Amino acid sequence: MAEHLSQSELDYPFKLLEYFNGFRVSKMIFSACELGVFDLLLKSQDALSAQHVAQELGTSMDGMERLLDALVGIEILEVETAQGTALYSSTDVANLYLAKGSAKSLHDMIIYRSQTVYPLWNNLVDAIREGRNQYEKTFGLPSGHFFQAIYRSEEEMLKFMGIMSCHWVLDGHDVVTAFDLSRFQKVVDLGGCTGALANEMARAYPASSVTVFDLPQVVEAAQKHFKQEDSGVTFQSGDFFSDEIPGADLYVLARVIHDWPEEKCLALLKKVYETCKPGEFPRNQGHPHTLAGR
Repeated sequence: MAEHLSQSELDYPFKLLEYFNGFRVSKMIFSACELGVFDLLLKSQDALSAQHVAQELGTSMDGMERLLDALVGIEILEVETAQGTALYSSTDVANLYLAKGSAKSLHDMIIYRSQTVYPLWNNLVDAIREGRNQYEKTFGLPSGHFFQAIYRSEEEMLKFMGIMSCHWVLDGHDVVTAFDLSRFQKVVDLGGCTGALANEMARAYPASSVTVFDLPQVVEAAQKHFKQEDSGVTFQSGDFFSDEIPGADLYVLARVIHDWPEEKCLALLKKVYETCKPGEFPRNQGHPHTLAGR
């Protein structure tokens, strides 16, 4: 049988093993972030031994050494040997994206994926069978719409807002500059959360006014807990399903549409269509403009 297989088919079992073990790689990074490994290494001026890291973070020596060696193996940490002792230090990538103190940190995203998304995906089979979210089985919460679970407390809401902000660290600028949007004088980001994408929009198009429209508790938390840049972005409170949305030349619905059933999405898009000012694009005059994404 094997002699009839191509080289790519013979190699594929190893690709499958890569897929099978992917969750282990994720959990190593998640665990290191939760323990504060990357923050400790970033603050240190010197490479540290596993014993030193374990003592500082209150873990076992054996467990920490295994974790650090594994992170070296996936090229997130570096190791050198001095007088028979392994000394660990962060790579530039770890310092930039994994340490909490970095301006481009993905730390909040990682913590949310570890503490919320990862446990939920453990019940993926049941989610497929039942066709509903698994918050009740995973966290003992009502199985209504998942935003009720996400916003069940300020702490959980802030975790979710953190991950939404992190989404735009890597590609926010690329998203808002993929097309020239400078012709739109007034932009409204519906469900814009912390204003991270809105800030990218305002920086790219300083002549445009950009407004984030989100629920009152989200707007309050965004202004209280998340650094707001001096970009001119304004916030307005409201529910885009039940309240009137502000008029604009361009609406942004980023990571919004996929959250809701089709009938609610159609109702929201109809509201956008009726509120948005006529466009100016050739061959598309009279139509509203929406920058939408999953």
